[in-house]
Amino acid sequence: MTATPCVVDTSAWIEWLADTALGGRLGTQFPERSQCMVPTIVQLELSKWLMREVGEEQADQVIAYTQKCIVVPLDTDIALLAADLHREYKLATADAIVYATARRHGATLLTCDAHFDELPNVLLFAKSGGAI
Repeated sequence: MTATPCVVDTSAWIEWLADTALGGRLGTQFPERSQCMVPTIVQLELSKWLMREVGEEQADQVIAYTQKCIVVPLDTDIALLAADLHREYKLATADAIVYATARRHGATLLTCDAHFDELPNVLLFAKSGGAI
């Protein structure tokens, strides 16, 4: 588990929750709740996925778990940084918000999404292998 603050991207949450082989590998890097930062946009994406895949009761349980982590709402500073990161790295809006949240708080981003490859302070677990 990480000892520094860590933003867990939706892709990593899904792999971990679905208990995939990749989720098992990245689970060793999953932060303790006291170090786990959850952007509100990740809560939105997780809720959508959970409701579709496992139903309301499990969705409620996972979102309740995220609320015991460090929930980071989208504020103006993060939004403006996300706009800059969107332009600089060609990230989709939600990804730019997640990455901006990590950058704004000096946290590592834990993700399985390859479009974060080679960005600073990203711990990428590629879907085709281990950590990069």
